Amino acid sequence: MSLQLRAISSLDAIDKAAWDALHDGGNPFISHAFLSGLEQHGCLRPDWGWQPEHLTLWRDGALVAAAPGYRKYNSHGEFVFDHAWANAYARNGLDYFPKWLGAVPYSPVTGPRLLARNDQDRRALRDAIVAHVQAEQLSSAHINFHLPGETACFDGQWLLRTDVQFQWQREPGWQAFDDFLAAMDHKRRKNIRQERAKVARAGITFVTRHGNEASADELRAMHGFYLQTFAEYGNAPALTLPFLRHLATQLPRQLVLFLALQDGEPVAGALCLRGGDTLYGRYWGGAAMPGLHFETCYYQGIEYCLREGLQRFEPGAQGEHKLARGFLPTQVRSHHWIAHPQFRQALRDWCAREREDAARYAQALQHHSPFKSDEPRP
Repeated sequence: MSLQLRAISSLDAIDKAAWDALHDGGNPFISHAFLSGLEQHGCLRPDWGWQPEHLTLWRDGALVAAAPGYRKYNSHGEFVFDHAWANAYARNGLDYFPKWLGAVPYSPVTGPRLLARNDQDRRALRDAIVAHVQAEQLSSAHINFHLPGETACFDGQWLLRTDVQFQWQREPGWQAFDDFLAAMDHKRRKNIRQERAKVARAGITFVTRHGNEASADELRAMHGFYLQTFAEYGNAPALTLPFLRHLATQLPRQLVLFLALQDGEPVAGALCLRGGDTLYGRYWGGAAMPGLHFETCYYQGIEYCLREGLQRFEPGAQGEHKLARGFLPTQVRSHHWIAHPQFRQALRDWCAREREDAARYAQALQHHSPFKSDEPRP
């Protein structure tokens, strides 16, 4: 039975149940609800370079594989940085854009990218992505933040890039926050207690709201904190309030808000999404107050994971300051197919050096673990 490739410009054209049947539901970012919500509620503005182009494989009229994807006209909102590649193309009179990207917009979160029920269809999808790039005369294809288990689906024509994120992982015996602190050395344990005490002395209390528990005012407050943070850093906010409301209704138990209250009014908040065994920290904003960021973004999330039985907490990209707060270096991966043969070979060597640098960096970070044991932890 032959496979047919279809490039889909809107997820509304695909049945929600058929799309979600291609993954186990453990990662909310590749769900039909999340991805279609971005499209429906103004989060993928064309002037930011995002054009939905989901690549799907069909067998006898049935959807058997899919890659959430976008035709990109810049590298905005990707978090696997390829500006040097684009500059090298430009210096040689070549066009790097448009390219095809298999990823979740604005979300440096590891998850499934080649959605299918078996590896045979995943590899067929991989080959279809290459064929699509060639037929459309695009410069390249990029699969960002894919699962470790998907690595074997990429052949030698794809270039592997690795990087380091800081993530929390629950250890056996950690039932409460004090158990987590007890595993740390004295200095880090003392620092965290001092940070939490400063917030408590300021009269800050916290409430946790799932999507179906959050009021309209609380959603509006969280979106306002998000806008504030982006304004402070001079960046353009992509997520709209209607999108946040969409998540609250379509992913009612997977959207998680931590709201900091002072005199009963929200003064800060963190927006997270909950997967099967993982909490994903995405956005934060709030008042400038000692310790408030760490409490809202990290300690409330760790307490939630311990309370809810979750095993992992991914608080976002970058940030060595997370290490002292119990988030250890973790490898993340992406694969890249480059159409131009000479550039492909040059970038193969470039990626090899980058992987070596990333490995050395992760090894050096292990020596600064906040935990008592000097042995590397998973």
